[in-house]
Amino acid sequence: MKKLKTICIILFTVWCVTMMILSPSSAQRPRQRGVSEEEIKKMEEAMPTKAVVEPAKPRKLLVIDLVKGYYHTSIPYWNKALEIMGEKTGAFSVTISEDVNMFSAENLAQFDAVCFNNTVSLPLSPDKTPELCKSLMDFVKGGKGLVAIHAGTDTFYAKPYVWPEGSEMLGGKFTGHPWTANGTWAIKIDEPNHPLMAPFKGKGFKIKDEIYRTEPPLYSRSKQLVLMSLDMSDEVTKNKAQKPSDADTGISWIKTWGDGRVFYCSLGHNHDVTWTAPVLEHYLRGIQFALGDLKVDTKPKPNP
Repeated sequence: MKKLKTICIILFTVWCVTMMILSPSSAQRPRQRGVSEEEIKKMEEAMPTKAVVEPAKPRKLLVIDLVKGYYHTSIPYWNKALEIMGEKTGAFSVTISEDVNMFSAENLAQFDAVCFNNTVSLPLSPDKTPELCKSLMDFVKGGKGLVAIHAGTDTFYAKPYVWPEGSEMLGGKFTGHPWTANGTWAIKIDEPNHPLMAPFKGKGFKIKDEIYRTEPPLYSRSKQLVLMSLDMSDEVTKNKAQKPSDADTGISWIKTWGDGRVFYCSLGHNHDVTWTAPVLEHYLRGIQFALGDLKVDTKPKPNP
C-alpha cells in the first residue's frame, strides 16, 4: 500500500511538471531562441539610417509582447529590431514589457504609442479588466497611436478575453493563414503614392512569410485605408485562397480611431523579415505615423 502511494505521488509530480512545460502561458517564453550577433548585424545593416520626419518631441513607444496563446519565435526579433530602429533613426525610444498593467492610464500617460508585438490572446476584456480596456481605448481615441505587428490582430476575440471594440479598433482579427510561412507570396501595392509606401517604389514584390486572412466585417476598405494586399494575379498566391473573401486580403493598413492613429502590418512571422530593408522602412513610416509625427492621409477607399 505504501509503495502504491509513493508511485502515485511520483506520477502526480511528473504530470504537474509536464503540464507546466506544455502550458503556453508559463513555458513558451523561456523556450524562445535569442537573437544572434550575426542576425543583429543584419538588422543594423538593413535598418533605415534616419527618421522619415524629425520628431516634434522625444517620442516613446511602449512595446507589449505579452502572450497567452501561441508564442511566435519572431517576438524577440521584433523587440530587437524596434530597439535598433529607434536608436539608429532617433525617431523614438522603446520600452518593452509583458505586464498588462502597463495599460493603466497612469502608465500609458508617458507614451506616445503602443505596439502589439505578436500579442496572441492579450488578457484584456471589458468584463475582466474594465479599467485597463477603458484606459487603452481612451489613450488611442484621445490622440495617441497603436501599432500591431503580424499576430497583433490575433487577440481580443478568444474566450475568456473577448473585446469587440478592441478588434474593431485594430481593423481585423486572425481567422486562419492559408498562406503559410514556408511559402512565397505576391504582394501588390494598393497606394503607390502614399508616403508609407515609398520604400517599395510603386512595385509589388514577393515575400516568404505567413499571411493572415482578413475577413469582413471587421476588415473593410470602407473602414481603413488599405496600403497593400495579396496579389491574386499570381497563381501560386491565388491557389491558396479558400474563401471568396480571400480575394481581398489586406497586408497593411492605417486608420483614424477617434483622434488617434492605428497602423497594422501582417508581415513579420519569419525571422528574416526583421532584416528586409523595405519592410523595415515601411514599419518606420507606420510607427512615425502612429506616434503623430508623420502626417498622412487616412481616408478609406472602398472597393469600387
